[in-house]
Amino acid sequence: MLDTAVYTDIGGREANEDSARIRRSGPDSLICVVADGLGGHGGGEIASGRAADTIVSGWDGMASAGELTELIRRAHAEIKTLQTRGREMMTTAVVLALEGASAVWAHAGDSRLYRFKDGELAFQTRDHSASQAAVLLGDITPDQIRFHPDRSRVLRALGQSGELNVTTGSERLTAGKNAFLLCTDGFWEYVYESEMAQTLREASGPADWLERMRALHAQRTPQDNDNNTAAAVWLYI
Repeated sequence: MLDTAVYTDIGGREANEDSARIRRSGPDSLICVVADGLGGHGGGEIASGRAADTIVSGWDGMASAGELTELIRRAHAEIKTLQTRGREMMTTAVVLALEGASAVWAHAGDSRLYRFKDGELAFQTRDHSASQAAVLLGDITPDQIRFHPDRSRVLRALGQSGELNVTTGSERLTAGKNAFLLCTDGFWEYVYESEMAQTLREASGPADWLERMRALHAQRTPQDNDNNTAAAVWLYI
């Protein structure tokens, strides 16, 4: 059984530059995209929307790392054609494709994918950001990314100058409850990984899971908090 839920929220900003799309191609296959237009570059909502639409519309129904990479790079090229002097729009993107028990993901930027198995965190993507680089250098711990002064400095984004390197991953899912969470930094910055797992174990479905995490998010966010978006995908095998 495959079940999904998604939400996006403007937060305390004047515009919502996040986008999320889910497209199903059969009872056990789908593609899910979450994108975060980069603030300060202008046209972030256009960039994230174009990226999400390009990726889901171009998907052929297969769980392929090569195809997801190509789709992200295609969106990257399209965004560059929309840029003008003074409005160099860019966006992050994280993508999940499921085809039966095969799961493949790809991302660029600091929007994340988390994979859970039977209520426990099994994997999470590494951000393409200055603060993630600080973790790899041993200067800070992973939890300190949330408060690092360079937290918003993204090192890869669709629409950047030059070519775009895309990070991919895959997993052959096994029997049990498999769950995925795709989200922007405006979401994961205020919900800790242990809380994602705890609310997952308590939730009755993907929509309930998102609502439980949003309740935690609302308790912590400042008045001017960023746009926040998340998509939940549950697969029972």
